[in-house]
Order: sequence, then C-alpha cells, then structure tokens
Amino acid sequence: MIVTGYKATRARKLTPGEKQANRVLAAARAPVEHGFAHLKTWRILTKLRTDPARATDLLRTLLVLSNLELSR
Repeated sequence: MIVTGYKATRARKLTPGEKQANRVLAAARAPVEHGFAHLKTWRILTKLRTDPARATDLLRTLLVLSNLELSR
C-alpha cells in the first residue's frame, strides 16, 4: 500500500487536518529517507548485481555500519 500526502492547489488550500496528516507522514518517512541517503554513500550499491536475498543482507549490513559510523 502506498500512502501519499495531500496536495494543495491554487483553488483549494489544505485544511488543518490535511496539514497535520502531511506532517505525520513526513515524520514517518524522514528516518527511511535518511537511511537511503546514508546507504548511497557506499558506492558498492551502484554496481550491485546479485539476487534479492543477498542484496537485502548486504543492505542491512551497510545500514548497520552506517549507523555505527554516525553514532561515533
């Protein structure tokens, strides 16, 4: 399931409830977006040619290493 935020137009402004929903969605997405940004610093991902199971293990390992590096 894909969850997207509300979008205002020139003719229709966002209601306070829609603005709040967008804030909640953005707060939930931020850690994921930051994780992907940190993973992109590992250039190995640009040439990754392996099966999805190995790729998942590699991504998990790189994310742990990235988190360790950031917490130092």
